Amino acid sequence: MKQKRRSFVKQTALLASGSLLLPSFNIGKARPRLLEYTLGHGKYQYQAHHAWGNLDPQKTPVNNCHEMVMDSKGRLIMVGDEVKNNILIYDRSGKLLDSWGTSFPGGHGLTLWDAGGEEFLFICDTEGFVVKTTLDGKELLRLEHPSKYGAIDKEAKFLPTETTIGPNGDIYVADGYGSNFIYQFTSDGEYIRKFGGKGDAEDQFQTAHGICVDARSGNPTLLITSRAHNAFKRFTLDGKYLETLFLPGAFVCRPVIHGDMLFAGVCWSRLRYLNLTPSSGFVTILDKDNKVVSNPGGTKPQYKKGKLQLMLQERPVFHHCHDVCIDNDENIYVCQWNANKTYPVKLERI
Repeated sequence: MKQKRRSFVKQTALLASGSLLLPSFNIGKARPRLLEYTLGHGKYQYQAHHAWGNLDPQKTPVNNCHEMVMDSKGRLIMVGDEVKNNILIYDRSGKLLDSWGTSFPGGHGLTLWDAGGEEFLFICDTEGFVVKTTLDGKELLRLEHPSKYGAIDKEAKFLPTETTIGPNGDIYVADGYGSNFIYQFTSDGEYIRKFGGKGDAEDQFQTAHGICVDARSGNPTLLITSRAHNAFKRFTLDGKYLETLFLPGAFVCRPVIHGDMLFAGVCWSRLRYLNLTPSSGFVTILDKDNKVVSNPGGTKPQYKKGKLQLMLQERPVFHHCHDVCIDNDENIYVCQWNANKTYPVKLERI
């Protein structure tokens, strides 16, 4: 049934040649509403719904919609840096179910950890701390400046952007806007080690913005963003460098694993002469072999002699894609940074 529906929607989209459709008018509204349009390539095409997550900004405002995760009940949990409501919880129709959080002025990273059926959140605040909470916001653990654990000097910057949780419960903190080290802690918050750091060596990072555990091969590893390098870098769980996945032209944010696929928001695109394009971005999708198969909002991925060619924004429909969340029907929810205080966008799989 789902495949038939996708086929019907895709045929309808093709009639529109993949561009904006004609406006439809709603009685009682002052301006026309443009119908949604399709993005993406091959088997991974989507219908964009930009108004999906819209709320009343007077009651539930946002500044930057930074990241989103989905819990076991199918609720979509988003973190932002608006202290009137750092956490917004949606259902899949776009209805607001709950909101909380007034103490995360730099609310940036959001990780969901399922600890044997009990779920927790890890929130990174770029003001310099990480907290573990219940799904309703009760604080359970706080990780502070690494100098407290003897890892770096007190004067060093600590601006954490992301966490991931290892198979044994170890906590990995990516200091993406600070030292660019990855700090590893036990589940109780005891310091273990650091690795990485800022630089251009294979085992270093330029903006270690995101991190996740990639267990698709059956052997869990860490996949870590090096955004200014347009790359993800793979490490063992104890911090040894393994390989680089180079994504030319894509300033990727955190890697998001869903099934056999790897998804990421691209915060900036490049112009043809490799300089940053302001207010740009797209979504990129890689298969189980880490080959790019679709770029919703971006150019069609091309390989020449096995090498991925430069990827660019094709349509100006996104402004700094900061994160993506994938639901069980393979729809994508896109969070954007510096995007005129817009709410999350839904990309419906077709």
